[in-house]
Amino acid sequence: MNPLLVELCSGLPLQPLPPNRGRNSSLPHAPVRTPNLTLDDEKVALRNALRYFPSNLHSLLAPEFVTELREFGHIYMYRFCPQIDMRSYPISQYPCKTKAAAAIMHMIMNNLDPHVAQFPQELVTYGGNGQVFSNWAQFHLVMYYLSQMTEQQTLVMYSGHPQGLFPSLRNAPRVVLTNGMVIPNYSSRDEYEKLFAMGVTMYGQMTAGSYCYIGPQGIVHGTVLTVVNAGRRYLGLEDLSGKVFVTSGLGGMSGAQAKAAAIIGCVAVIAEVDEAALTKRHQQGWLMQISDSLDQCITQIREARQKKTALSLGYHGNVVDLWERLVQECEQTGELLVDLGSDQTSCHNPFSGGYYPAQLTFEAANQMMHTDPKTFRSLVQESLRRQVTAINKLSEKGMFFWDYGNAFLLEAKRAGADVEKAGGGKLEFKFPSYVQHIMGDIFSLGFGPFRWVCTSADPADLMETDVIATGVLEEITHEAETSSYVKQQYADNIRWIRQAAKHNMAPVVISRDHHDVSGTDSPFRETSNIYDGSAFCADMAVQNAIGDSFRGATWVALHNGGGVGWGEVVNGGFGLVLDGSAEAEERAKMMLNWDVSNGVSRRCWSGNARAYETICRTMKEHSGLRVTLPHAVEDEEILDRALQK
Repeated sequence: MNPLLVELCSGLPLQPLPPNRGRNSSLPHAPVRTPNLTLDDEKVALRNALRYFPSNLHSLLAPEFVTELREFGHIYMYRFCPQIDMRSYPISQYPCKTKAAAAIMHMIMNNLDPHVAQFPQELVTYGGNGQVFSNWAQFHLVMYYLSQMTEQQTLVMYSGHPQGLFPSLRNAPRVVLTNGMVIPNYSSRDEYEKLFAMGVTMYGQMTAGSYCYIGPQGIVHGTVLTVVNAGRRYLGLEDLSGKVFVTSGLGGMSGAQAKAAAIIGCVAVIAEVDEAALTKRHQQGWLMQISDSLDQCITQIREARQKKTALSLGYHGNVVDLWERLVQECEQTGELLVDLGSDQTSCHNPFSGGYYPAQLTFEAANQMMHTDPKTFRSLVQESLRRQVTAINKLSEKGMFFWDYGNAFLLEAKRAGADVEKAGGGKLEFKFPSYVQHIMGDIFSLGFGPFRWVCTSADPADLMETDVIATGVLEEITHEAETSSYVKQQYADNIRWIRQAAKHNMAPVVISRDHHDVSGTDSPFRETSNIYDGSAFCADMAVQNAIGDSFRGATWVALHNGGGVGWGEVVNGGFGLVLDGSAEAEERAKMMLNWDVSNGVSRRCWSGNARAYETICRTMKEHSGLRVTLPHAVEDEEILDRALQK
């Protein structure tokens, strides 16, 4: 057992109090928030923060908490930021009474590892505002509770706040988390900033607030599948050598784009305004090259295209300038230098650091977003319009662009950009969502990007699990009844496992990004290909979390927000500890079958033919499964005639 972890899990460090070191200047920090609190609101925020501490400390802590609130827009409690080397330790080193609790600790500390977290001292894992906790007092209490937990207790989490340990059954989840469960009429962005500043709710993104994030490598799998299938659909190609993919974002999950490009073998140019994020990906070996010169970028694109060499090039600059330069090259030379395009800025959070306008430097933008938010908002929207104009011109020449589910087209529409699709309704734009054209059909087959974590932190264990998984997938592939398009997905996943090992993916409980078959109701992303009118309903995600909880999940989570932003999506997710026992095997079979079938049946009911086929096959395999199947309206004229009366 690690003595440093024993100390870390002993509760709030109050005797003595740790010194107030403030913010670590060597780490990246979250943009300053502008919650616009009244004096009464500030009083509530301060009272809420102080309730974590005994009253004899209030006179000391109150002034520094007020300073944090007014200077940074939130009380993070920097004084209580641990000095331990924050990383995922082997679970055998944690002072816990259950393996499940140790595994959860492992995952929490991985989420806050400075090599993983976007803004570690602000407890932001990714996406600009995806919180693990709201403040450091919550972290200390959670670690203490987990160290004390037995297999007859469940830790209940309210938006980062540990409500406490409650008696429960041995087969119940060890942790149940909710994040951002704000009454719908009050779930606006402005209201969120106020509620977060007051310390009563938080935005857990999709996997930050449920402790399932494993760094950008967690989305490399999904990015590889997306770009490979984009090549198949838009270019008619299996081999993307020499084909150019232009996008932006190298911060959290978007950092996966560079590694995915290397695995696929295409030419990827990724713009990033934050030099720290760019340098981090280059030092990790995810980016092959970096440049702040558009001239040099164009030269390298031409050279890599001609030689058909794999390249991940990070452009230190604004993606709007990159898109406009590509338009200029096309107009002057007649040469279209980009085949595929997308965007992975954190556009769900466009006015608080998720999207940087081309008119300002990175430093000037960070200052203006809180000193003059109205002007900053107008510059962001102008920049979005410019970006869409350039994309439209290139798409007219043959470039294929898709929305990567980051709310880019949604925010562009709100900015007045030309993204409307005639007759598209609320869900469709001029360019498709990657779910509508690519991942949606994969979800309907019961597939989604997956992840597992070797909590021993031993690379040899990861290799062994890779071999087991590959063998199982190959065995299934050879089954006679497996359709060709299902076999293609197994082949893609086998390729992914093998390539991931070759590309030095770091070793990191079985889990998944909520971005999958049934975890998320998101009308502008995961459920954007649901056309029966239910895309704005969240029954599936809520049922996912409820159903996982009594079918064996080690922990379950339910979030408002994630991916495309606060108020735009509901996510349900899980973590499942597999320890090799017969009980764990039974839990996995029961829970995972439900988790996937929940989403496939919903897609079947909405009218998806592949989901219909998949759920019918699944019912044959599982005698206890009985799903309500839709009867299709085969003669559309019946509807027209009825409506004309």
